[in-house]
Amino acid sequence: MNISQLETLLTISKTLSFRKAGEHLNLTQPAVSAQIKSLEDEFKAILVDRNHPLNLTDRGKVFLEHAERILMIVEELKQKLSDLNQIPQGHIVLGTTASIAIQILPRVLSYFQNQFPLIKTTIQSMSSSQVLASVENGSVDIGIGYLSDRSPQVETSVLYYDTFELVTAPRHPLASMRKVTIGMLKDVPLIMLSPDTQGRRFVDRIFREHQIQPNIAMELSSSEEVKRMAELNLGAAVVSKLSIAGELKRGTLKMISVNELEVSHPVGVITKSGRYLNSAMKQFLSDLKGMPEDQFVGSE
Repeated sequence: MNISQLETLLTISKTLSFRKAGEHLNLTQPAVSAQIKSLEDEFKAILVDRNHPLNLTDRGKVFLEHAERILMIVEELKQKLSDLNQIPQGHIVLGTTASIAIQILPRVLSYFQNQFPLIKTTIQSMSSSQVLASVENGSVDIGIGYLSDRSPQVETSVLYYDTFELVTAPRHPLASMRKVTIGMLKDVPLIMLSPDTQGRRFVDRIFREHQIQPNIAMELSSSEEVKRMAELNLGAAVVSKLSIAGELKRGTLKMISVNELEVSHPVGVITKSGRYLNSAMKQFLSDLKGMPEDQFVGSE
């Protein structure tokens, strides 16, 4: 067994095609078939069901789980050896929400990339609830999100605090009011974030505590979409205060104070407990945690 064979099996599991796997790995289709046959002979098990549609057998799926762990260990070894050069370099996969990716990361990453050009970053946008899960399962190296959920599998550090605010278009009936109560929103059509987001879970809890059934006119997956619908005056919305700096400045949205929503929510960095941190991750975390809060919450 060799690493190339494991990489070939992993690629086949993703492409479900010997031909496509060969194209991805720059191998001929017979070479791909030979590698898989060699694995099957060594372990005396059929790993790939070659009938159409092609798929892994049950034994193949078990084998793949271990192959992925072996490849992760090999990648970690390569990174550790690279770190001996003591030059921050490598690849970081960041997981965060669309709102944070748009509002915060450009400022952070522009500085970071100028200082450490050998470090490559990839950003995966996801819902706030998926950030924690993605750090736990290792699909992202570092998560940045709301720290409402706790897990013994991760370590967290607060970067800044955010709030969720009621916003409307300037011509909305509520726009002339500086402050309202949660009860006054009972019959107001609301544009809401999807139920798997931190903002939505918080707002739902407030409504439940006050025994109010909200009038949900629309549900959207990101704050950016919610803001656009609110700007079109399709309803009032509750979104992150940090995400609306530009709209408030341009006057396309108005923020209205709601006493019951005045709760601070910590936003921070999430890493997997006990995970090896390569030089790139160490440098990024060091710089991120060292930034003053106004670097994150400052207006555009």
